[in-house]
Amino acid sequence: MKNSVFGMTKVTVTKVLSSCVALFFTLASMAQAHEVLPSIADMTRTDDGLVFDVELNLESFIAGIDQASTLDTNDAAEAEFYDELRALEPAELDAAFQEFWPDMASKINVIVDGTRGEPELTEVTAAEVGNFELPRNSQIQFVVPLSDDADKVAVGWAPEFGALVLRQMGVDAPYDGFLEAGSSSPEVSLAGGDQASGWQTFVNYIPVGFDHIVPKGLDHILFVLGLFFLSTRMGPLLWQISAFTLAHTITLALAALGYVNLSGTLFGGSIETIVVVEALIALSIVYVAIENLFTEGLSPWRPFIIFGFGLLHGLGFASVLAEFGLPQNSFIPALIGFNIGVEIGQIAVVAVAYLIVMKAVSLDKTGTASKMTAAGYLAVMVVLMALIIPVSGWANGSDVIILIVTAAILLGLSAASSVVGRYDSYREMVAMPGSILIGVVAVYWCVERLFL
Repeated sequence: MKNSVFGMTKVTVTKVLSSCVALFFTLASMAQAHEVLPSIADMTRTDDGLVFDVELNLESFIAGIDQASTLDTNDAAEAEFYDELRALEPAELDAAFQEFWPDMASKINVIVDGTRGEPELTEVTAAEVGNFELPRNSQIQFVVPLSDDADKVAVGWAPEFGALVLRQMGVDAPYDGFLEAGSSSPEVSLAGGDQASGWQTFVNYIPVGFDHIVPKGLDHILFVLGLFFLSTRMGPLLWQISAFTLAHTITLALAALGYVNLSGTLFGGSIETIVVVEALIALSIVYVAIENLFTEGLSPWRPFIIFGFGLLHGLGFASVLAEFGLPQNSFIPALIGFNIGVEIGQIAVVAVAYLIVMKAVSLDKTGTASKMTAAGYLAVMVVLMALIIPVSGWANGSDVIILIVTAAILLGLSAASSVVGRYDSYREMVAMPGSILIGVVAVYWCVERLFL
């Protein structure tokens, strides 16, 4: 009877786990191909009025994609229209935006001393088509008339236009803020003086860094899990995390300070630098996953290799900061806040992973099996999978879902380990299969980023 129960448990674990793995590969292959990024607006008072120079993705606006609830244009109902616009030459895209502008202008709120000003489009500069698989950031300029005695302004736009980074230019102590979709800036003095303090900037950028890891940074999450799968002992884990943290802090700072430039191309202009960096990040995950299969402890060279990979990941973090634009007058606090947010995200990943596998590791040390533990793992796994339905309606639903599936797979592997009942079951049933899954996904990403 006991063998029958264990047999049924193993079959159940296998069926549920295989479904999770299939869903994981499906979601991972779709992750952030055409990421929706915040727009960046530089606001300058001139003799002509209040001038806004805006960097944005014209295709998302024209297609009518709700940028507040969509993180990847491939997930939007308007994805086909977006792709048609993405393929247009600059002159054609300019014309399409000119036609769209009246609708957009009606949803931009520039409130000067309590009165809404009417935006007037003065310039559209669509970027070249470039790499179709990456978002195309173009430029527009619009002007809002100002009276000579205008004093304060508040800026915002419709929620469907997404987040906006607003930067005041040409004044002392300028305002610089990140506006969530649909929100408006506070009243800003046109003469300047509304710059956030260093402490405020530091605090504001912590969630930006955390958000890049959880839930948006699946590649970084898988890399950290690869480090975790080598050993659950604190010593090896601390050595690896410390080397990784130090390295990505160095390159993040160098890139953010302008000493490392990711905007160029390589191999005679045939491929963008950031694409190569992203492919190398994927390869770093592959290496860690493969080494986990052949090494049970921390080798003398692994921290140095992890340090090198950390340099690469720091460049990836820097590319994200470049999209947001660091406030020039609070650069250091913003950089430190972002980096601390990244570290908190990494610690959260390790903490959740450890909580999941803790009981399986305990059983591994004693070489015993526990059907109650396996049942508990499966119960939590089912609850997590049930959350996918409500989460799918969230603004960042697709990113959260893949984290849920990742946790469900780890729960399923731990359940399988719990019913084996022998020493080293954790390594054989959790760490090694987990590393293989991570490696396969990373290989796909590498090929996709370079060739697809």
